[in-house]
Amino acid sequence: MTSTTLTHPEWNKKTGGLEVAKAFAHQIRGKNVLITGVSPESIGSSIALSLASQAPQLLILASRTSSKLEEVLKTVRKQHLDVHIAIVSLDLMSQESVRDAAKEIASLADRLDLIINNAGAMTQQRTTTKEGIEGQFGACHIGHFLLTNLLVPQLLAAAKSNSPGATRVINLTSLGHRISPVRFSDYNLTGKDVPPEEKNPGSLPPMFEENEADGYNGWVAYGQAKTANILFSIGLNEKLRGKGVSSYAVHPGCNVAIWTGLSRNLDEEGEAAIRKTSTFWKNRNQGAATVIVAALDPVLDESKGVLLHDCQMCDAAPHATDAKMVEKLWSLSEKLVKSECSL
Repeated sequence: MTSTTLTHPEWNKKTGGLEVAKAFAHQIRGKNVLITGVSPESIGSSIALSLASQAPQLLILASRTSSKLEEVLKTVRKQHLDVHIAIVSLDLMSQESVRDAAKEIASLADRLDLIINNAGAMTQQRTTTKEGIEGQFGACHIGHFLLTNLLVPQLLAAAKSNSPGATRVINLTSLGHRISPVRFSDYNLTGKDVPPEEKNPGSLPPMFEENEADGYNGWVAYGQAKTANILFSIGLNEKLRGKGVSSYAVHPGCNVAIWTGLSRNLDEEGEAAIRKTSTFWKNRNQGAATVIVAALDPVLDESKGVLLHDCQMCDAAPHATDAKMVEKLWSLSEKLVKSECSL
C-alpha cells in the first residue's frame, strides 16, 4: 500500500489548483511548461490559470482547435498580463500533427521543465487515428508517447539545472484504469481472443462486458488507455530517473470529467454510470489541484510510487504497475509510431 506523506497531507478532494500553485510558487517561477488538451472550461485551462498566477517563464498551450486555444489565451492574459504564453496546434489523432507540434514546441523553448499530458478522450463509439489505431488508445497514450519522446532533449536540458526529479512528465489517467489491462493481443478491440492477463479483472457490470458486433467496447478501450498512461509513467521513470526526469500519473477526480469536454461522446447510460461513482463533484479548479501537486511537490523529487488522487498518493491496479506490461507497452508504442525511441 502507498504510504508516502507529501508536503501537504491535509490537502484532499476539495483543495483547489490555485491554492496548490501558491503553495509551490517557487517551483513554478521561471519555468517552461507545456500543457496539452487545453480548451475553455476544461481541466487544462484551469491548470494553465493556476500556473500562470505564479510567474512561469513560458506556458505552451497545445490542443487541436485553434479558436479554443485563442479563447484560453485571452482568458489567461486578461488575468496575468506579464506571463509569456504560446499556443501550438496539436491533433493527437495524427502522428504527423504530433511531429509538427513537437518541432514547433522545440523552436519555442530549448528546455521544458514540465510536460503535462492532459488531453484525453472518452467515447462509446469506435474512432480511429489517421494511422488506424483505436482512438482512445491513440489519443490518450500513443500521441502523448510520441510527443514526449520527441521532446526528451528539452526535458534533459531542463534537468541539467533543476534538482534531480524536479523536471517532470505528468500523465493524466483515471481510476477507470481498473476496468481493463492493455490488450496487447487486440489493442484495436476487434473481438479477438485475449489471454487471461489481458482480460477485465474480476467481475464487472454488464456494460463493461458487452461488445459491439465488431468487438468494440468503449469502456474497455477507455480502461486500456488509462492503464497505458500509468505504465507509460513507470517506463519514463525507468529510462529517465537517472537523468533527473521523473513522471507521475494523476487521476484528477471521479466526476470532474462530466463538467468538461471529455465525456461529450457518452450516451445517457454512460453518463449515468459515471454519475454513480461518487457523491462529490469537483469543479475544474479542484480537478487541476492533484495535477499541480504531482508536477511540483518537492517531496516527489524522489520516487514515491506513480499514481496520485485527491492531492495524495494512491495505489494503482496491479495490471497498471506490472514490470512486464511496462516493457510490452513501450515496445508496442515504438512499433505504432514506427520508430525506435532513443531512450
